[in-house]
This record gives sequence, structure tokens and C-alpha cells, in this order.
Amino acid sequence: MHTFDMVVVGSGGGCDETNLSSYLIKPATAAWTDGIISLEGGSGQGALQQILQRNPKLLDCRKRYTASEIYSHVQCFLITHGHLDHVSSLVLSAGSLKGPRKRLYAAKDTLGDMETIFSDRIWPNLASWKESDDAYKYLYTPCVATPCSTASLLTLLQSGPSPKHKRVHTDVSVRSFRLNHGSNDSGAYESSAFSIRHDPTGREFLFFGDVEPDSLARHPRTLDVWRYAASKIPTTLSTIFIECSWPPAVPTSSCLATSAPSTWSTSSSRSPPKSSKLGERRVAPRTGASASQEEEEEPIEREDRAGALKGLRVYITHCKADFDAAHDRPIHEVIAGQVRQLVKDEGLGVEIIAAEQGMRIEI
Repeated sequence: MHTFDMVVVGSGGGCDETNLSSYLIKPATAAWTDGIISLEGGSGQGALQQILQRNPKLLDCRKRYTASEIYSHVQCFLITHGHLDHVSSLVLSAGSLKGPRKRLYAAKDTLGDMETIFSDRIWPNLASWKESDDAYKYLYTPCVATPCSTASLLTLLQSGPSPKHKRVHTDVSVRSFRLNHGSNDSGAYESSAFSIRHDPTGREFLFFGDVEPDSLARHPRTLDVWRYAASKIPTTLSTIFIECSWPPAVPTSSCLATSAPSTWSTSSSRSPPKSSKLGERRVAPRTGASASQEEEEEPIEREDRAGALKGLRVYITHCKADFDAAHDRPIHEVIAGQVRQLVKDEGLGVEIIAAEQGMRIEI
């Protein structure tokens, strides 16, 4: 039995304004009218309306919903970072969405970026920090990141459900991790990953915003997410959504596989592996799924990783539109096929799927 229902409102990575990062989720046992969480807000009502015109029974085989009705039941948005391909529809719809006041959950600096948009200049001031403010305004709500270092990993494993999760919906809690997303003239720019947990069952999935590989970052952070996830795969965590904007140009290494349970000690303490890298050091391309961090410790050999990620599904998201028609099939299928071949060559056992606009996914 699955735990979450998801509809992909948009899965692209920019350029194509009709297909931007946006996902609607709810607990599988609840109705859409019981409340919805929006992961990102790139595409929105317009995109969903087009999807429902093509597939009126996507959400419910017994009832037809309009896009406006569905978005009236959105209770909150989880925003990984403030780039327009992740927030544009959220901004344009502000002040016109029906239903209860909606929270914007994000890192505080991301909410600060949103303030520059809702400034009565770029867009009217339709969001605030005040709980008592007008119901038509979004409510800024910081989602504090909680890194999971090696030192704290065993404590987490022994303490059961993580106290770091924050309740955002009935039966749903979220834990936030900070990610690197490159740098600009102002310095490092950050994004987020979310662990989204169904509290009654303890099952969860990971959703990554845009992410820079640890091999290119000055201060690696993706490894913290892999360390958190590794002990849970595939029993309580079987699904990951992660950015892969461009086709890879060079071979990659899999940091998650070297942290997975099957590569760990069989002792009762389930100690983490000694190394986070593969048997050889290689340069990773700019894809989130292949982040790796070099450590001065003993490498794990390839045969020790065979089947390490069996039972895990990884959805490739945020693929950049191929407007030049450089490929003979959709770019998300091209990239997913390339990643699929990479993990097959490594024998990791993970299932690779291209997230596609209009998909309904059971998690």
C-alpha cells in the first residue's frame, strides 16, 4: 500500500515557462479536498488546467476537479529556493487563490528573497510574517535546516523517528537540509532538500531542489542527505526526486550507494562506511544525482556496492528544455536513459524514472 499521492504539475528546469517545477501531494488515505501540499510553485493553475483537460480523471476517477478548486485546497508551499522557475506561479497566483491562508515554508534566506518580489514593486505585497495578517496573504514560515553529520547519525538511528521534522499538514512532517546551488557575485547560493514523512507510518521520501555536486562545492553538503537516507533505504524511504538538468558529459560516481545499508558493517550498531567515494576518483558532472565528496580514507570496492540501492526509485527532475531539437526524443527521457545506464553499469539495483508533467505517482 502506498503512502502518498503525487501529481506532477511541472517537472522542467526552466526555459519552457509552461513546464516548471511543481508537484502536488497528499496522504494516500486522504481526499484532495482534505488538504494539499505543493512542492515548489513554478507552474500552477494554468498548467494543471491543461493537464486536467487532457486527463479529467487524473485526480479522481469518480469526480472531475477544476484547477482552481484543487489549488483552493493547497494548505502550504514547500520552496527549495527562490529562483523563478520554482516560484513564478506561486507569485502570480498570490492574492487570487481561494481557500484558507497558505504558508510558505522555506529557509529564511529564501523567504527573504521572496520578500524582494512581494515588495509592491515587482509584485504587490501579498505575503507577510504576521500570523494575524490578512487571510489573502501568504504566511512566511521558516523551515530550519538540520544537517545530519556522521557524528549524529548513530544517535538518529537509535532514537527512532527524527525529532527534526516539522509538522506542515495533517499526518505529514518535513525535515529540511541545506544544499549548495553554485555561487554568484554575492557569494554562495543555497537550495534545499526535503525529507517528507507520513507520520502514522514513518515512511518518507526525499525531494531535492537544484543542487551542485559535492565534488565541485567548496563546502560539500549533499553527503549529509545521503547519510541520513542510507539507513532508511528501502524500508521506510524508497523514493527520491532529484535534479539532473543536463545530459552528463563524463562518468560519475555514486555517493549514496557507498552509504547504503548493504555496504555497512553487519554489526548491531550498523556503523557507517569508512568512505563516501568509489574505488576511483572521478569528476562528476553538474547533476544532483551524482554528487560525491573526496575523503582521505579507504575506498569501497565496486563489488561491495552491487545491489546496494535495490528497492529504491529515483525520479529525475528539472531537465532543461531542448529547444534546439538536439535529440530525437524528449530530453527528460534522454537524461533518464543515460542515468539508467550509469547505475546499471555500477550494478546498484536502483530504478530510474523520468518525472513527466501530468504524471500521477504513488509513493
